[in-house]
Amino acid sequence: MKLLVHNNCLHSDLGQYFCAIGHQGLTYNKIEGDHKTPVGEFTFKKIYYRADKLGTMVFNLPSAIISENDGWCDDPKSKFYNQFIQFPFNSSAEKLYRDDDLYDLICVINHNTDPIIPGKGSAIFLHVCNSNFEGTEGCLAIEKKNIIQLAKVIDKKTKLIIKL
Repeated sequence: MKLLVHNNCLHSDLGQYFCAIGHQGLTYNKIEGDHKTPVGEFTFKKIYYRADKLGTMVFNLPSAIISENDGWCDDPKSKFYNQFIQFPFNSSAEKLYRDDDLYDLICVINHNTDPIIPGKGSAIFLHVCNSNFEGTEGCLAIEKKNIIQLAKVIDKKTKLIIKL
């Protein structure tokens, strides 16, 4: 399967979905904290989800249930930069267990993962959008019903292409 993101729309074999991108748009040169979504061709690494909200789910990618202590390191100085962590944690990290619905289901995009380069962007996910499709901190976001549908069919061969 191929997913194409272009002009704030995610095109897939399952349909076309309006898509939120970074507050500051798209970039070929992703930098931590720039609020831009990286341009390029990517795959997906893993899916994390809130079973307490969505129930038990089955995916074609490795998956894990999000618990209250789960997070993702966004500190370029940390040896755990751009990796899953658990709180308490001594460096800067995003909480994956949120009060809103944005991280109810997260598809981890393989951006800056092999190798991980400090400062080149972390926590780049496909996740649930907010009700206004407001820009993200660098992720892609679509409606919850649509990400649930997509997450069930994407696999390690799925290509995500993000174009200017």
